[in-house]
Amino acid sequence: MNAINTKMTSAPTPGSPVGIPAHRAVNLAHFLTQTARRIPDADAVIHGQTCWSWRDLDERVTALAAQMIERGVKPGQCVLLDAPNHPEFVQAMYATWRIGAVLAPVNTRLHESDFASIAEVCKPVLMIAHSSTASHVGAVKAAVGPGLETLWLESSGPDAISTYVRPAGPLQDRGVWEGDAAWYFFTSGTSGPPKAAVLSHDQLGFVVTNHLADLMPTTTETDRSLVVAPLSHGAGVHLLPQVARGAATVIPLSFSLNPAEVWELIETERVVNMFTVPTILKRLVDDESSSTRDHSSLRYVVYAGAPMPSRDQQHARAVLGEVLVQYYGLAEATGNITVLPPHHHGHPSPPGIEFSTCGFPRTGMQVSIQDEQGNELPPLEHGEICVAGPGVFPGYLNNPKANEAAFRDGWLRTGDIGTFDEEGFLYITGRSSDMFISGGSNIHPRDIEEKILSHPAVQETLVLGMPHSTWGEVGVAVCVLHPGSSTSEEEMRQYLSERMARYKVPRHIVFWDELPRSGNGKIVRRTVRQLFLELGWDPQLGPGTGEKKAATL
Repeated sequence: MNAINTKMTSAPTPGSPVGIPAHRAVNLAHFLTQTARRIPDADAVIHGQTCWSWRDLDERVTALAAQMIERGVKPGQCVLLDAPNHPEFVQAMYATWRIGAVLAPVNTRLHESDFASIAEVCKPVLMIAHSSTASHVGAVKAAVGPGLETLWLESSGPDAISTYVRPAGPLQDRGVWEGDAAWYFFTSGTSGPPKAAVLSHDQLGFVVTNHLADLMPTTTETDRSLVVAPLSHGAGVHLLPQVARGAATVIPLSFSLNPAEVWELIETERVVNMFTVPTILKRLVDDESSSTRDHSSLRYVVYAGAPMPSRDQQHARAVLGEVLVQYYGLAEATGNITVLPPHHHGHPSPPGIEFSTCGFPRTGMQVSIQDEQGNELPPLEHGEICVAGPGVFPGYLNNPKANEAAFRDGWLRTGDIGTFDEEGFLYITGRSSDMFISGGSNIHPRDIEEKILSHPAVQETLVLGMPHSTWGEVGVAVCVLHPGSSTSEEEMRQYLSERMARYKVPRHIVFWDELPRSGNGKIVRRTVRQLFLELGWDPQLGPGTGEKKAATL
């Protein structure tokens, strides 16, 4: 297995056990093995007219796993999965785990350059792609070599996953040990190459148990779960407890969100739970189909990934009833930080806090608010949110510097700022980093700024997130041009669209004569944000008509 290269920030506790032999972990594929034995003929995956039973899924996984072995994939090696939601996506996930390889699912909306960077980090030996993502294959081959094996999802021929339906013989789930990697979950840093958070089989096994305990405690094989977000990220983690309990997964036919289709599936399939993000949830409850389709089967509408405005939260509750389940987490803790169950929505905020809570610590997890020295702070005092427990990841792949920064005295440092109320409910009040969240996607300004600065007309730039009623936040770029140079917002947007994923391109681009600086010459992001607010920031129109004045402030 590829090294994590974690670095301890403190010595082991005196008196801790020494010489205890390594323990086996449970391979994530074994959840499928158990469910297929228990209820082989029950529905497992539904996609339009396609309906696989648990026996079908298990056999397809074994057939594909055998093909992966034949193509030379070994335990601990990486399989890069780049495709939209589809039953064969699920097949690929569990086939990778069955042979003890490591899954690296990625956001299909990324730019080719992003794929090259990701491939350089995880070194895949096999890539599973889709016709809609075919251009990414070349970028990955350029990074790791032309010998990269490739299989195709929703295709035909010998390199198509659909070819592998019935296994030639049985194939046991590969034995794994505590700490063995199962999933490389990519999370962009503020600078440098993307970071791969290593999620292990045993850690994700705890996440499965915790999700069932805290998010969907009554889940059984009679339930159906609807996929409305990419399986490459949070929705993929949400899939794991469904497989463990034998709840069928329903995948819409549309690659992009179609609210009318979602509400139709909820009604016809009697969907019980689904994972979403606030922007998707808002689009769903704002759609007229939410009032014409029967959604009384819903018990758990789980949302995470970004703060949800109280107004939108209240509207969703009015439309759906008390079925909302919020959780706060990040890749490094795989969502396992806090939970806000349906009956706690509406929990009163303490004085001085005008937004709602993200819930209380998850079962088996510990959350601490700490000052800059690592001292724990009492309720109502603000500090960094730090986390401990079996939901915390082992570390980043081959990135000791990032691991050193991520942990302090064994605590995972989230980089988020928050506080507890007297009852133990957590409130996220800010971020220690400059990252912002737009439409559920984490966006780091540094990468965008570097791309803007590659434009020959741009001398300086700064990118930040500003509030938006639909997307949570949107990117705004402030550019200072070289003397005598010129460009336009439209031209700059086109320039950036050719160099990065579309969702990263700033919604608004403005041009100032200079950027405000602090006394020591640093550009101060919070000052720019305040200037926008003073100049009449409008979530739809942007910085307002007075932005030129900001250059002289």
